[in-house]
Amino acid sequence: MKRIFWFSLILLISSGALLFAGGDKESSSDIDAIRDKGVLVVGLDDSFPPMGFRDESNEIVGFDIDLAKEAAKRLGVKVEFKPVDWDGVILSLNKGDIDVVWNGMSITESRMEKINFSKPYLDNRQIIVVPKGSAIKEKSDLVGKVVGLQMGSSSEVALNNYAEVAASLGDVKKYSNNVEALLDLAAGRTDAVIVDEIVGRYYISKRPGIYQVIGDDFGSETYGVGIRKSDVKLKQELDKVLDEMKADGSADEISQKWFGEAIVKQ
Repeated sequence: MKRIFWFSLILLISSGALLFAGGDKESSSDIDAIRDKGVLVVGLDDSFPPMGFRDESNEIVGFDIDLAKEAAKRLGVKVEFKPVDWDGVILSLNKGDIDVVWNGMSITESRMEKINFSKPYLDNRQIIVVPKGSAIKEKSDLVGKVVGLQMGSSSEVALNNYAEVAASLGDVKKYSNNVEALLDLAAGRTDAVIVDEIVGRYYISKRPGIYQVIGDDFGSETYGVGIRKSDVKLKQELDKVLDEMKADGSADEISQKWFGEAIVKQ
């Protein structure tokens, strides 16, 4: 009888241990998984200056690149930058091909239905860029005109928010990236380009005398890091790290490097 009792007790203890171990495994968080593999995979459009782009040596550099590197260091992991098709970047994130999207991603209602975001870290507007000397001065002057923008971008969303303006256009040309859109504008193949202000003004500064930004725009927004809705712990950790970087001046240092001023949202 004693043998049966002790055998049953051993089985009970063993089963409890297995359940406890299984519970530990299930409760491991998304940030734990990232720390286990030792790398944070960042998805981006690698032709989006100054946020993330390739330099003369084909290295991926930029404002968001430096921010992500510093954040990853504070999270205790390395960082890997993985270029993806921007039009499918949310799909890539939710499939698990990447851990976050960190590339001047505007926080929009339509995106928030599919993914979560970190705290906002930068303000932005959707500006209208035209050739130098253009007669286009405001949105109403775009009637019948050909407008370029990046496919799947917040510029496309911003235009669609102004249904009457969108309907009045002669055509909308969609590009895989903003650089192509602005090159076509310079070549006279479009009349205007809708683009993130931070990106547009950076690109314009590199080609003085070619473009100008009109006073009208398609609205303001903020940038955030795109995160899967299920990755709650990662969002908490990332928000904490971003707050630390703002508080200790690291974010402002990176901002000074790329923009010549401190423009990080506090």
